[in-house]
Amino acid sequence: MPHPRLVLAALTTLALFVLVSRAATPAKPNVLFIAVDDLNDYISPLNRHPGVKTPNLDRLARRSVTFTNAHCAAPACHPSRVAVLTGVHPATSGLYRNLFGAHGPRWRDESPALKDAIVLTQHFRNHGYRAAGAGKLFHTLQWTPGDSQNDPAAWDDYRGDPLDPISPDWARAKFESDAEAGLTPGRPLGPNQHFGAAPLAGTDEQTGDHKIVDWAAAQLRAPQTKPLFLAVGLFRPHIPFEVPQKWFDLHPLADIILPVTQANDLADAHDHGRRSWHQWVVENRQWAKLMQGYLASISYLDHQLGRLLDALDASPLKANTIVVLWSDHGFHVGEKENWEKFALWTQTTRVPLFISAPGQSRDGQRSAQPATLTDLYPTLCELAGLPIPVQCDGTSLVPQLRDPAAPRARLSLTSFKFAKEPAASHAVSDMRYRLIRYGDGFEELYDRDTDPHEFTNRAADPALATVKTRLALGLPTHAAPDRTIPTDSAYHLRPAGAGKKKAAK
Repeated sequence: MPHPRLVLAALTTLALFVLVSRAATPAKPNVLFIAVDDLNDYISPLNRHPGVKTPNLDRLARRSVTFTNAHCAAPACHPSRVAVLTGVHPATSGLYRNLFGAHGPRWRDESPALKDAIVLTQHFRNHGYRAAGAGKLFHTLQWTPGDSQNDPAAWDDYRGDPLDPISPDWARAKFESDAEAGLTPGRPLGPNQHFGAAPLAGTDEQTGDHKIVDWAAAQLRAPQTKPLFLAVGLFRPHIPFEVPQKWFDLHPLADIILPVTQANDLADAHDHGRRSWHQWVVENRQWAKLMQGYLASISYLDHQLGRLLDALDASPLKANTIVVLWSDHGFHVGEKENWEKFALWTQTTRVPLFISAPGQSRDGQRSAQPATLTDLYPTLCELAGLPIPVQCDGTSLVPQLRDPAAPRARLSLTSFKFAKEPAASHAVSDMRYRLIRYGDGFEELYDRDTDPHEFTNRAADPALATVKTRLALGLPTHAAPDRTIPTDSAYHLRPAGAGKKKAAK
């Protein structure tokens, strides 16, 4: 029988070995995952619009790698967000457009490719994380309560109702009717001025995104027994451009600069079908007012981001937290006679993307390599040491975090289905050129070095024939067909008393 002292020594050695082994195993990184709605590249780190100052986005850029050539997977909220949160590109799923009237993850029934897709947060939960979320992550709108594509099963904790996450938090501004203001009928989105700009009464503390950041800050302060995946969805600068007065005061109407445009810009380009929006804006002299509202909303958003970064920096999680900020798509404020998104030019598809990974990212540097937001899922998996699900269409951006100049063989890819065309349209970008092939076969090719506003379509230019052939190799050859609303889905919102309907074909 072993001597008791020998047994004690062996146990002591074993305990020390376990402690040393645990100390040598690095803790899993936390993740702060920030989604912003309709934020384009006007912000100061991307310097697309003169005079825009976003000090907290600048602050984030100093502590991140800024991807200056990142693009959404689809220029619409619903398909873009599903693509990010599942890693499945619209060209695979067939989700190219917004599909309204859902109460839960109807996207699983909208596309066969998404039926069993694992949501990003669920994947992290499956590997030991606690997933908490707030605000707009899957698609929902301020004025459509209960219409949400969120998946409640993908979260350990969600602020409020995950299937109505933002509408209770946003009051509306007081505004004159169009008739009282002397405006002509025909305002886009109707008389409730969801397409409008007006200051909110009250303070920031009464606004939805402020409340969401308060909640997120509490999550960061709370003791954690597991690594944390905290997802924060901020709704502004999405329409309506309604934030407290002080943010409008930062952008006096007399100082507003309208975007650079060109007369007859669409003469050699695809018609997006939304020129009536621009016509109403111009005829009613609302362009500067709406630009003011958009810039005010960006300033408000920047302030909320600063509060969130302050909360992270004051938390015990600061040193071991990956930070990602992305926007679901770009945004037009009159460029190419377009408003909002729903197009395939760079102004619509280019998005802010910042990634910080402690010990791995070359913070403060910029990468001009092409990226698509579907690259986020595999990137976060690699950074956290998790397996990458087979569903993922993207490729990891970790090489560019470690060396922002590291080349990527892949082009960016954005897809969209225009209503009157027989098939989906697709756009690809490398570091200089952009090729768009529409569902009706029409093509556009731009040299963004010499033509950053994409005024001149050079698809028929023999001098760029080789470039066009090379870029065309990045276009999908067997893209999924456009999906429609499955009205027999268990997640489909039905009017009270309505019976079950057959799925739309």
